[in-house]
Amino acid sequence: MATRTDQFVSPDYFAVDELLSEEHKLIRDAVRAYVKKEISPIIEDYAQRAEFPEHIVRQLGELGCFGPTVPAEYGGGGLDYISYGLMMQELERGDSGVRSTASVQGSLVMFPIHAYGSEAQRKKYLPKLASGEWLGCFGLTEPNHGSDPSSMLTTIQDAGDHVILNGAKMWISNAPFAQVAVVWAKDDAGDIRGVIVERGMEGFSTPTTHGKWSLRASATGELVFDQVKVPKENILPNVKGLKGPLGCLTKARFGIAWGVVGAAMDCYDTALRYSQERIQFGKPIGAFQLQQKKLAEMVTEITKAQLLNWRLGVLMNEGKVTPQQVSMAKRNSCEIAAQICRDARQILGGMGITGEYSVMRHMMNLESVITYEGTHDIHLLITGMDITGFNAFK
Repeated sequence: MATRTDQFVSPDYFAVDELLSEEHKLIRDAVRAYVKKEISPIIEDYAQRAEFPEHIVRQLGELGCFGPTVPAEYGGGGLDYISYGLMMQELERGDSGVRSTASVQGSLVMFPIHAYGSEAQRKKYLPKLASGEWLGCFGLTEPNHGSDPSSMLTTIQDAGDHVILNGAKMWISNAPFAQVAVVWAKDDAGDIRGVIVERGMEGFSTPTTHGKWSLRASATGELVFDQVKVPKENILPNVKGLKGPLGCLTKARFGIAWGVVGAAMDCYDTALRYSQERIQFGKPIGAFQLQQKKLAEMVTEITKAQLLNWRLGVLMNEGKVTPQQVSMAKRNSCEIAAQICRDARQILGGMGITGEYSVMRHMMNLESVITYEGTHDIHLLITGMDITGFNAFK
């Protein structure tokens, strides 16, 4: 497949850029330039072949996209959350799978090791994960327990100086290529604990998930634990219970809220350019009212999401954000991005289903993103419980 030239121009209808610092814009522009140079020319081909471009892991590490909010002493960027959000926005503008790789590494692997781990664990794992020397994954979802992780069946049993890990996790991004897995399991007391599992531990395997129509350029797999001996020093000492993995998910959902707006921007930009060039009935299709309606609604929803995300970033930086606010932003961004993709596909007509344009790939990817890290419906119920005080989950 011929490589395509990335002509992306970012929409900014309400001058949201003026709310960003110079550092924010420099970071965003660096990631945007990387995506244009390294991701856009190759991603359609990898998606068509359902292959993960493994070489980008080191590139993302060098660019600082892994754990940008982790302190510099552990190899992170020591940056704020708006910087992290902008990085995820630009990566997902390229492809949701690329952003997933970075989200998992930073929010689901590095964050819990930094927040819940021992100093020895931080020094051992974080620099290698930050540089991209090691890739990590996060094991929470199980074959029979997705939206209800508290019912997990994976266990660790005390065996002296180590624990014995048994169980399985499913739908795990990065799993087939990961050197490290942060896994959540129930101990003998029934408490949920985090353990760091390393590739090469006997009884630990990561079968690849095949046959996906979505996130085809991202590596997805299972984590299977058959009597795996894990040293006790690999248990995360500073957290017990579901708040451990849920704390990670709050950080990851923040990145998704920003990321999918990047996918929406890409589809809008593609559709806008196409509408100005495609001639039907003697004039560009962008001159017709129904196409203008679609484009006007797209840029309106992108603008609203940009402002919501910016405010979310400010609250996150100030330590004032609630998980419920992150939840609302994740659901909103995913919903508007999916609709924008569908409208963009319509504007492109038959060309919209081809790999010559990014729209159909984004549309398929977003079907996964709407589901993972809390489904659309679960996030609605989180907001519902927050505003009414009634728990619809029980």
